[in-house]
Amino acid sequence: MTAAEATPELDFPEIAAKDDRAFLGHPKGLGLLGLVEACERFSYYSMQTLLTLYMVKYLLTPGRQESVIGLDWLKAHMFAGLEGQPLASEIFGAYTALVYLTPILGGILADLLLGRRAALIAGAVVMSIGHFLMAFESAFLLALISLVVGVGLFKGNIASQVGELYGPTDSRRGMAFQIFYIFINVSVIAAPIISGTLGQNVGWHWGFGCAGVVMVLGLFLYLYSKPWLPADKPRASRSATPKARFQPGDGPRLAAVLALMPIMGVSLLTNQQIFNAYLVWADRSFDFHVLSFTMPSSWMITIDATLSFTMLVAVAAFWAWRAARTGKDLDELGKMIIGCGFIVAGGLCLYVAALAQGPGKISLLWPILFHLMNSIGFAHLMPVSLALFTRLSPRALTGSIVGIYYLSFFGANLVVGKIGTLMDTIPMPQFWLLHVVSAVIGLAGFGLFRLFFARKLLS
Repeated sequence: MTAAEATPELDFPEIAAKDDRAFLGHPKGLGLLGLVEACERFSYYSMQTLLTLYMVKYLLTPGRQESVIGLDWLKAHMFAGLEGQPLASEIFGAYTALVYLTPILGGILADLLLGRRAALIAGAVVMSIGHFLMAFESAFLLALISLVVGVGLFKGNIASQVGELYGPTDSRRGMAFQIFYIFINVSVIAAPIISGTLGQNVGWHWGFGCAGVVMVLGLFLYLYSKPWLPADKPRASRSATPKARFQPGDGPRLAAVLALMPIMGVSLLTNQQIFNAYLVWADRSFDFHVLSFTMPSSWMITIDATLSFTMLVAVAAFWAWRAARTGKDLDELGKMIIGCGFIVAGGLCLYVAALAQGPGKISLLWPILFHLMNSIGFAHLMPVSLALFTRLSPRALTGSIVGIYYLSFFGANLVVGKIGTLMDTIPMPQFWLLHVVSAVIGLAGFGLFRLFFARKLLS
């Protein structure tokens, strides 16, 4: 999985619903927002699952790519000399990087101009348009731009609305985001099975069309949910809220956050490559025959999402059990170092699989071992890393720390796109060894930070 999706707001807004416990002891609005977000994430991950495969196997082939408006300019000015899979990798990297950047701008726009509700509605409309534009090959780049803008307006603002259902002292708040995250994971697991199968086995545009229909359903559901959601907080009251000031010692803490960002980005490269070069390699090289059934390659994303969610629960339960038994818990950096170790192990599974591949196909044993190891690593890295960033953050930047944090993912996806261009130019064992090295660099970076700076900054 790419990242933790359900990130709570950190400013603890004062707006809260009445003592509403209609949904599993929580406000009814939580269940409705969870369904809306499930629709949006289903559409997003349907698109992301099919995107690189669609470009490599269909759109960016001679006779079709010539019709894509703006592609010649893109190849001339941004990705000179690239064709086929390398070009697809660069487009994928730029698209997914911007998906992590625009929510920062979307949150600012909602705060200063539109309000959360208007921003969410606008985002859902623009995303729906983007999905349906994917039906027209000539509008491919316009579709990607629409999706980037739509996600930017939608993603961060819906998580903020979840937080606004609760008062600052409501103990249900933490569990609310866990429930919200379950909605997300169910949709991420389902998207490749439904849209991926439609796209690969029926027609690419069927898969994209399915994503668009589900996004429209999410929009209508959000409009229906209005009576159970808090109204936007007036901008005047937001501006009147006293702002925290920088304190002595905040400079080194901010420097630590900025230093950890590239380390975090490097440690994420293997995980972020799953939707890009990994999926293309899987489609070409894995043996998807299971008894008398041939599994679509897009189902590897479902396997990854299922293991990611399972391991998040299992790892959290393990550390809770260990803390209860020993009376102490391992610090965030310690867990992140362990996470990088598992990511290294996952990358080595792919290295061995590529090294051992002969003229036949690769057994699913090695990829499944990769997803298991990587998912355990992911569970140690996310959301532990966000907890670390918020601990280090100066109080004056608490409300901005999530945006700063996600700049790591922006950078990681740009790099993933560039590394993916090497897939057809270097041997596959070396390609995956490059990702192993990136996880080792992340492990070493977190280890050095923990050794030399953690005690002084986190004590």
